[in-house]
Amino acid sequence: MNISIFGLGYVGCVSMGCLAKIGHKVIGVDINALKVQSINKGKSPIIESYLDKFIFKYRKQGRIEATMDVEYAINHSDVSMICVGTPSTLKGNLNLNEIMKVAKEIGDSLKDREKNHIIVVRSTVDPGTCEKVANIISKISHKKNGKGFSVICNPEFLREGSAVKDYNNPPYTLIGSDNDLAKDKVAEIYRDINAEIIYTDIKTAEIIKYVNNSFHALKVAFGNEIGNICKALGINSKNVMDIFVKDTHLNISPYYFKPGFAYGGVCLPKDLKALKTISNDENLITP
Repeated sequence: MNISIFGLGYVGCVSMGCLAKIGHKVIGVDINALKVQSINKGKSPIIESYLDKFIFKYRKQGRIEATMDVEYAINHSDVSMICVGTPSTLKGNLNLNEIMKVAKEIGDSLKDREKNHIIVVRSTVDPGTCEKVANIISKISHKKNGKGFSVICNPEFLREGSAVKDYNNPPYTLIGSDNDLAKDKVAEIYRDINAEIIYTDIKTAEIIKYVNNSFHALKVAFGNEIGNICKALGINSKNVMDIFVKDTHLNISPYYFKPGFAYGGVCLPKDLKALKTISNDENLITP
């Protein structure tokens, strides 16, 4: 499949290399001339295991190229992936300016294109962003969402340092869409990746990264708190947590994750209160 990727940062470059590896032809698009030149020379503009080899090999084979020309990229691809950055603003919400800028550029390039085009949002975005992207593209291109083009949310789950491995071995592939033809086309992109494909509505796909990363942050904070308590009591915290994660029936499992009532019963309130009291007795809680 012919795929264009907007944004040659971390997610964009990893996506480019991995998609080329499984047989797709990829055009990277970026406003940074140095990144474009680097890729066209067969070099990765970011540091990530295996990525240099992928970009060098598949650039040489003609599966990878980069450009600053949006119209060229759109006219030579069937699917466009938006992978631009969405950094935090001073107020804490995401800055979606680059997303909207790309949407305008895509809309302008679709004006004279007769073939249906699929836009895949891979950047982390606020729920409702894909609808805004679709509205911008529709207004500029004079095409209807779902006919002349379709917007889909397909979040990525990559960690720096192991991104290539994560890309090829994801926990699942999540596709948020309200268009059956478009979602099947996007699913075809991942045909050679061994992972369950989950179809859902767009807003659910948009919020899942918030949920995942918030929980990862919670795990880090929890591990550090237990580490502090164990250290104060002279207990090896590594041994404690090694034993803790071996319980995949309850501790590392779907249990207790269903939204509903507050926790209750006898053990949970009692033991949480006791652990908090131990922490307080050891002067680990700041008043």
